[in-house]
Amino acid sequence: MKITLIYGGKSAEHDISILSAFSILNAIYYNYYEVQIVYISKDGQWLKGPIFNKAPESKEVLNLTLKNAQPILPSDIKEANSVIFPVLHGPNGEDGTVQGLFEVLGMPYVGAGVLASACAMDKIVAKQLFQQVGIPQLPYVSVIKRHYMNEKEAVLSECEGTLIYPMFVKPANLGSSVGISKAETKEELIEAIENAFKYDRRVVVEQGIEARELEVAVLGNDEVRTTAAGEIVKDVAFYDYESKYIDNKVDLQVPADVSDDVHLKMQEYAKKAYIALDGSGLSRCDFFLTANNEIFLNEVNTLPGFTQFSMYPLLWEHMGISYSDLLEELIQLAKLRHEKKQAIELGQMS
Repeated sequence: MKITLIYGGKSAEHDISILSAFSILNAIYYNYYEVQIVYISKDGQWLKGPIFNKAPESKEVLNLTLKNAQPILPSDIKEANSVIFPVLHGPNGEDGTVQGLFEVLGMPYVGAGVLASACAMDKIVAKQLFQQVGIPQLPYVSVIKRHYMNEKEAVLSECEGTLIYPMFVKPANLGSSVGISKAETKEELIEAIENAFKYDRRVVVEQGIEARELEVAVLGNDEVRTTAAGEIVKDVAFYDYESKYIDNKVDLQVPADVSDDVHLKMQEYAKKAYIALDGSGLSRCDFFLTANNEIFLNEVNTLPGFTQFSMYPLLWEHMGISYSDLLEELIQLAKLRHEKKQAIELGQMS
């Protein structure tokens, strides 16, 4: 069977995607699969690279250009006996758009479907959905660029009337801490909002709190499994993009040093959020935990990173599933979901 590994992409998380793709190429079971790599450049070109039958020696082989790759149409990835493994983070990767392409092509693919991807990627929609099923979240204000430009003082008054400093400002449709800023004053709030607008026209202003950051990994389709929580232990005050992927100024503690009750409650919320989104394949649920054990869901990531620093595979490793076995489970879940969907479609047609 062939695995079509799609990576790169037009989002700000392009380089993270390459790191994730390289890790997967080094761990997949080549006795079962060959891997066709497909690279999406930063300007949106689809480039078909070589087929791998063994792990590459260097991630440089993934930096495809027109000189050493074949330009293709997105639809050219369609072929029989193949499973798509997208490692695309951010917009056009985990927001339901490319998942829609896979659905139109009728191809099995790893990860969440169109609806779950789109809802989880949009922080405003996700917060509204989680609120409906009773999952605790931090207070927030959603800010639309058009409204902000026309009613700037009214928007700032709403933020300051609803929340207290510090506040965290986030683009609605980005991940991996891209475009996120911390604001301690009104001037910093203005700067943070306008910085976030560089990445999205919709922004979330969220209440900042003193809290630990914990994450729970989720795996499955109809049968949902969760891990114990892991913790991000920071050497810096704010866990931003540079700390996360460039400087690696964080340690990951697996499992987190919390009570069994906290682990169980986070697992309950993670499963509830996954089901509310109609998740499939995998997700990572990120939580805040206060000193008095209040739990708040921060976000759900439907395509978490698979780099050497990534929490998702480390959490499953603690549960007894190796990196390579985890990839195999995800591929089998993709095949199973596709087969069930085909059976339903055939049943409706008959």
